[in-house]
Amino acid sequence: MTPEACFHCGEPVPSESPYVVKVNDKMERLCCPGCEAVSNAIVLGGLESYYKFRTELPPRPELSESELAELQVYDAPELLQEFVHQSEDGMAEATLAIDGITCAACAWLIEHQINHLEGVEHTAVNLSAQRTTLRWDINKLPFSKLLAEFKAIGYSALPWQADEQQKKLQREHKTAIRRLIVAAIGSMQAMMFGIALEAGMLESYMEQEFVLLFQWMSFLVTTPVVLYSAWPFFTSAVKELQNRRLNMDIPVSLAIGLGYAASVWALIFRTGELHFYAIAMFAFFLLFGRYIEMRTRHRIGSGGNALHDLIPQAAILLNPHNNEESYIPSRNLHPGDQILVKPGHTLPVDGKIISGHSSVNEATMTGEYLPVSCHPGHQVLAGTQNIDSPLIVEVEKTGADVRLAGISRLSERAMAEKPRIAAIANLVSRYFVAAILLISVLVFSVWWFIDPSRAFWVTLSVLVVTCPCALALATPTALAVANATLARQGVLITRGHVLEGLAKATHIIFDKTGTLTEGRLELKEIRWLAETSDPRKEQISSYAAALEAQSEHPIARAFAESRDKDLIASDIQAHTGQGLSGKIQGQNYKLGRADFAWQAQTLTPPAEEGQWLLFADDQNPLCWIRLSDQLRPDTQAMLAELKKLGMEVELLSGDQQGSVEAIANELGIQHFTASASPERKLERLRELQQQGKQVVMVGDGVNDVPVLAGAQVSIAMGDATDLAKTSADTLLLSSRLIRIPEAIRKARMTRVVIMQNLAISLGYNLMALPAASMGLIPPWMAALGMTTSSLIVVFNALRLRDKASEQRISEQKKVTAEIKLPVATHEAHS
Repeated sequence: MTPEACFHCGEPVPSESPYVVKVNDKMERLCCPGCEAVSNAIVLGGLESYYKFRTELPPRPELSESELAELQVYDAPELLQEFVHQSEDGMAEATLAIDGITCAACAWLIEHQINHLEGVEHTAVNLSAQRTTLRWDINKLPFSKLLAEFKAIGYSALPWQADEQQKKLQREHKTAIRRLIVAAIGSMQAMMFGIALEAGMLESYMEQEFVLLFQWMSFLVTTPVVLYSAWPFFTSAVKELQNRRLNMDIPVSLAIGLGYAASVWALIFRTGELHFYAIAMFAFFLLFGRYIEMRTRHRIGSGGNALHDLIPQAAILLNPHNNEESYIPSRNLHPGDQILVKPGHTLPVDGKIISGHSSVNEATMTGEYLPVSCHPGHQVLAGTQNIDSPLIVEVEKTGADVRLAGISRLSERAMAEKPRIAAIANLVSRYFVAAILLISVLVFSVWWFIDPSRAFWVTLSVLVVTCPCALALATPTALAVANATLARQGVLITRGHVLEGLAKATHIIFDKTGTLTEGRLELKEIRWLAETSDPRKEQISSYAAALEAQSEHPIARAFAESRDKDLIASDIQAHTGQGLSGKIQGQNYKLGRADFAWQAQTLTPPAEEGQWLLFADDQNPLCWIRLSDQLRPDTQAMLAELKKLGMEVELLSGDQQGSVEAIANELGIQHFTASASPERKLERLRELQQQGKQVVMVGDGVNDVPVLAGAQVSIAMGDATDLAKTSADTLLLSSRLIRIPEAIRKARMTRVVIMQNLAISLGYNLMALPAASMGLIPPWMAALGMTTSSLIVVFNALRLRDKASEQRISEQKKVTAEIKLPVATHEAHS
């Protein structure tokens, strides 16, 4: 018997399907909740005439040949080995990241459709993580066809696999959740029994046997909390003691272990008090606080772990002979290869555009959500997204060599290094633990003489209430949040001392070219030495461009737009520090300094600001060519913000006096030095440091490397030389100077938050310790107070997150969503 077709999409309706829609007073059967939701929306919206006038059922979306070719790359053995786990019987397992899941109906549709494919044994969708796990016979159903089936029903599916760090974080998270759940259940049950027993509510109305039963029940529900949930405290304490160090887990372990042992002793020998519920609650509150801290830490550190997701696994390789396109794994690309990057696709490599004009979304690299216009010759980076038009890119770096991978490594290094204030906080917490242990011994001794029955439990409260968890979290949490926030803004901190140094900075030194200016020389003026009707006059810039065509010097880029393919220079020679010489159309030419280009007499460059080059042939000096660099658009705003922050600004440049003085006067910089060699720059830095100045150096060139290495904090521009980036403590990824005062302001706020956290943690302990020592705080209240202080410190640190930055990220996501390639909609099924 032919199954009934779904009224909405035409798919077969399962016999047990309960889904229906009422159209024109008639109940029509549907195949799934997705069709039910869509059809009811159509009817309720007054559009039921759609069903009356439609001429055919919605067609099943078919993939184009290019889409199928793109998916077939995942059948490559090297990718299957990485993403698909195959067993000897031919069954395969894989986890896919699914884009477009919005509700439970989507999850039901995917499971329903994929499970009906031949060879598929099991499909399970994780709605919250937007991932699905599959088990299927790969001999019957290739991996690419499985991915194509997802696309056919309207969902983009790609292989997903956590890197080692993500796997570690996931294991840590799952274990923490399990321990927290056991502690929560155990503490609730123990509290239910314990509070009633302690208040005397049960003894008055129940037989002694039932009271004893409830006491043993308290013991049973508390034991898993102590031996499983609280086990990490014990292992950490033992490890620290073996290394002859003290940490906060030692008083915690003593409190839990001694409290549990004392309660067990009292239960067995029928002497003393039972506080199982207090022990269980203490463990639960402590675990809850640490879980919140762990979630914050994981969220902050998740940016570096997303590297695997940012770089696509497939690329379109172009054949250099016939430009034929072929999809290959991006890991198989090599420098020199040419790839096609279509609109909406993410770049898999670092490279240079050789053909095409488009906009590229560089938000992953710079934090700027607005697209950047790119053209041939423009450098593009892995992890950025092409928007408008196709681009042909020549591969320069792949895999671990791309800039995105380097940023990840630098971030990990910065997170691993601890600034001085963090080291001091750790040292203080160790001494604080030692003081707590000594005070606990003293409190126990005093209470032994006052009231021996309360001595142990008062001491337990002291150990719990003074646990320095908040003190240990005060500094690292604030630093982690600040680092992550600045990274989202395009300020990558690569050394641990940067935030502390920026907060104390009083003086900031800038290089000129490439730092305050864009570092892109432009041809501004051609001034002939005499009136002439020389036929070369209209093409003189093209003659100069021909000499510079093979040069990598920044000056050569100023003539790039003037190049004429019909003018070719030969016998080109570069004269270091002087200029270029060569032959064009049989005539010798020189371009460079006046004393090089024309040695027959001394010629003085014009007085106007800029770099003047003399162009001459064998017979005469022909003309002066003025090159000029322009200020970055936000230089003025950046300097204004620095002045508001009370920073002293100085300009150190190796350029000529006139050029440096003109820039300094335009920007209102009073202290400047021109023609400064690297040695002179370093000497000036030492002078300022000897005066007690905390100096920040901002530069971009090789000549800035010594002073970058010598400054308290150094910042390299995003387009700086590799050597300058290596020497710097901070990278300005977006090359937007306004980020510098923002970073200083964030560093000062971080310092304030750290001080607030330290004051909160120390103040809490100083207030709680006397109260606990006097027996005014029971153990369960001590546990609550300790956890509350830790959470206050964590939430105070989270204030460092920048709301504007979060808004930019949200807008960037919207832009990304709008420019994605169109895919088949899943209206027909959901």
